Amino acid sequence: MIPSVFMNKGSTKRLYKDVKVAETAGGFTVELDGRPIKTPAKRPFIVAVRPVADAVAKEWCAQEEKVCQEAMPMMRFVCTSLDQVAPQRTAVEIETARYCETDLLCYRAKEPEELVCRQAAAWQPLLDWAGVRYDAQLAITTEVTAIEQDDDAIKNLSTAVRRESNLTLTGLHFAAGVTGSLIVSLALLEGEIDAERAWLASHVDEHWQLQRWGADKELSNRLENLRREVSAVSEFLALSRH
Repeated sequence: MIPSVFMNKGSTKRLYKDVKVAETAGGFTVELDGRPIKTPAKRPFIVAVRPVADAVAKEWCAQEEKVCQEAMPMMRFVCTSLDQVAPQRTAVEIETARYCETDLLCYRAKEPEELVCRQAAAWQPLLDWAGVRYDAQLAITTEVTAIEQDDDAIKNLSTAVRRESNLTLTGLHFAAGVTGSLIVSLALLEGEIDAERAWLASHVDEHWQLQRWGADKELSNRLENLRREVSAVSEFLALSRH
């Protein structure tokens, strides 16, 4: 998975007062006290979609005495798009599309029956949707070893990935990494499912485990962090496609 940028831990003192979105050549930028921001790689921060720029500006406005980068996911996604995705677009396309070759939704449990039923209920409708939407019906298995998927299905899903902009490709890539599923990520992008359903579908096993074995603080905390990530990337995808 491509590394996130603008994601150093910790915070820095807020030294600006005014935040605004300004139109510029190629799209929109965000200015702090009249000075346009740059990416960590010192590239101009220019985004073609105004709602995305507005969301980034809102994050800068929300910072108080200190600027906490971890609380600025829209800024992180845009910087990653500009610094990581755009310069290596083809490689990111390939890596993102490759998630369908071992898509989470295709690997099912043999038992117990309750988990088998939960997986089928959460996953099969999404696989069926992808089969119709992209003419890409993926095979499923109950084995732990990887299975080969139909070449045409992989080709059609790869085409769907390639047609996205740098912004939406960035969101797809992050979503696939968090959920382990290109199908879930495409369904999220297309509005077939919302962030909550994407999060639940991609962690069926973990939720079943919690229900069966009881509270697990470490697992619960990890799931909640993933929930926030899915919610953030869902918002980014929606804004990027505005």
